[in-house]
Order: sequence, then C-alpha cells, then structure tokens
Amino acid sequence: MKTPSARPSATFKRLALGLAVFLLGSVALAYYSLPQHFKAPLLQLNRATAGLSAHTLDSGGHTLHYLDGGKGETLVLLHGIFAEKDHWVDFARQLTPHYRVLAPDLPGFGESTRLPDEDYGYASQVERLKDMLDHLGLQRVHLGGSSMGGTIAALFAIRYPDRVASVALIGAPHGLQTPQPSAMDPMVDAGQSPLIVAQADAFEPMLDFVFAQRPFLPYPILHAAKADALRNAPSNQRIWNAQRKDRYLLEANIAELKQPTLVLWGEKDRLFDVSGAAPLQKRLPQAQVQTLPDVGHLPMMETPKSSALLYAEFLEKGIAAPVNP
Repeated sequence: MKTPSARPSATFKRLALGLAVFLLGSVALAYYSLPQHFKAPLLQLNRATAGLSAHTLDSGGHTLHYLDGGKGETLVLLHGIFAEKDHWVDFARQLTPHYRVLAPDLPGFGESTRLPDEDYGYASQVERLKDMLDHLGLQRVHLGGSSMGGTIAALFAIRYPDRVASVALIGAPHGLQTPQPSAMDPMVDAGQSPLIVAQADAFEPMLDFVFAQRPFLPYPILHAAKADALRNAPSNQRIWNAQRKDRYLLEANIAELKQPTLVLWGEKDRLFDVSGAAPLQKRLPQAQVQTLPDVGHLPMMETPKSSALLYAEFLEKGIAAPVNP
C-alpha cells in the first residue's frame, strides 16, 4: 500500500504563500499609488486610539472642524500657521485619560472654512475663538497653542482673562523679538516666505526647516499635506503677508499676560531663536519656561509624549486654578 504523498500539502502552502504575497503587494501598490483612499482611515484610527473624535459647528460665518475627547477640565489646543488639528493627536493621547481635549482647525486652516475676503489676522482670530467657546458653552478653559496658536492663546487670555485658567505655549509663539536672530529672520527680512510651498520640490526642505526631529508620518498623510500646501499657496501667501505686519505683536503685549503659563521652547527652533526664552521668563515671572534639547519648532509633534507629560505636570501641580469641566 502506498503512503499518502506530502506534495499536495506543500503545494497548498506554496499557493497560500504566493496569494499572501500577492495581496500584500497589491495593498502596498494601492497605498502608494492611491494614497487619497488611505488618508481618512489612518486619521480616524489615530484619533480613536487617542480618545478623540471629529465634530463640526457653524460659528461666525465659518464651518469649524474640531477634535474632542476625554473627560475633566477642558484643554483647548490651537495649531500654528498652515497647520491643523491632527498635529495635536499624539500629544493629546497622554491627556485624554484625565482631561477633556478640544483641538480645532482654526478658521482659515485645515478643514475649516477659508473665505477669500475674510481677515485671518490675530484680532479676528481671537474673536472667532471666543465665538467658538461660546457655541460650545465653555466659560473657562486652559488654553494651549503652538506658534501662531500660542500667540492667539496669549492674546485671548489678555483680552478675556476671566475665561482662561492657564496658558501653555507648546513651542515658541510668533510675535516676539529674540536677542539672537533665528534662521528664518533674514529670510523674512528679505521678503521670503519659507513656510509656503509654491513648488513641489519645496515641500521636503520646508519640513526639514520646521523639524529638528521629523516625526513619522505615513505616506498618505504626507501626500495629502503636500497637495494641500501646493493648492493653498496663493491663499497662504495672503495670510502670511497679513501676519508679517504683526511680526512683533506679542512683544508689545506679552507682559500683560497674568495667568499661570508654561513655555516649552525647542533649542533647535529655526523659526524663533531659543535666545528668546530667557527674556520671556523675565517678563513673565509667573511662567514656567523650559527649553527642550534637540527639538525644533513643533514639540507636540517631535516629542509628543514627553511634551504632553510636561504639560500634564504643570496642570497637576495646581499651578493652574481648577476650572469647571
């Protein structure tokens, strides 16, 4: 009697392995050739694992998109110029177990409405932030911001002090004059716009300029960011030109900030030189100012976990007065 051959089993295994390789190859091909189909699922997965979900509201003639999640006192996190709400997700992941975190696309940015005839300067954005908080029924919050967002947070806290329990500048704010010029200062002096991507080959250098430690970003997210930057370049230039007029706006107002304040300033920030941290501490005696080694302009993306833990420590120490959730 013949013994059963092992060949059919081996053949089946080879076929199964070949099919698996084919399927993986097909997915990889689609991932790089059709990245637009992967962007939304990747964003949704990252948000969900951070305890955040997407919402919209209509306020002041704009449709605003924002992320919201967690329970407890409310932290409102404001992104920088030409940035968006999802830049806070990995930072927020450390905070949503203990706080409610709200991260909007500011009017004119991200998925929120950008209107061609609207002003997106600081005074207008401060009032739009007030309208948003009013719509959400938030009377008093902790405000955090990066770059432009940090400036909006500080100006809002100065204008509406009773509505802000604390201010966190996660990365250097726009609008301060630093003792040593930054790498960006001579570019701005020469009329250049280093954060605007008008040509495809300018995208990667812009990222290298902003980050000291580039975070991992999946290809579909990078692809979409590049496409958005190119599409919005003319409109971005208009917003950039308006903010150039307010180049040192915060310099003239920062001493009026009285709330407990945290400042996290990257030592390798090329946009705003770290030499500005020491004079800022002198002007804000109530502030906790900390420089971050090997970090560039965006700590919440470059070192999201450690930056968020520094923020949580600032809040948990009771430096900031409690607010109603």
